[in-house]
Amino acid sequence: MRPVRFAGRLWYYFRIGYSTYLTWVFGYVSTLITVYYLAIKNLPDLLALFPHFQPFAILATLIGAPLAIGVGWVHLKRTPAYSSEVDITTEANPYNYKLPPGYTKEVYAPLNLQTIVWLRRLLESKGLIDEQEKAYVQKLEDQMKALIEGGMVGNPRSKALQSTRRG
Repeated sequence: MRPVRFAGRLWYYFRIGYSTYLTWVFGYVSTLITVYYLAIKNLPDLLALFPHFQPFAILATLIGAPLAIGVGWVHLKRTPAYSSEVDITTEANPYNYKLPPGYTKEVYAPLNLQTIVWLRRLLESKGLIDEQEKAYVQKLEDQMKALIEGGMVGNPRSKALQSTRRG
């Protein structure tokens, strides 16, 4: 693996690990400590209710976890934010417009291409395909060849933008 590619992978793993796991833990604990020691410790009524940090942290977790789950559910199911995120991910992901390495590129795509070729030949020999259909099948063959050779089909940016205009 090339050093630049390896460094890019390390950078990606770092970002995922840090932003998904470490930041969450540090942020959660920091928020609990900040609220308790800056707010509750300075308000006598709340300090009487929570004289120690642990009961506050437990109650905050019992209330905060379901609240966070609810907010996450609303984010995914009821707001346009998630669909926008998916559009951006689709637009940025090259494997939505080219073949992923492995069995898809090495077995399935060549098999599909060969099947298209055989069907075209069979239809031509029986006189069951017109010129317009031949041109369409040829376009499909060309696209499949381009994919097998590592190329892309379509335009990811315009496809993502079109799907947002429709929805």
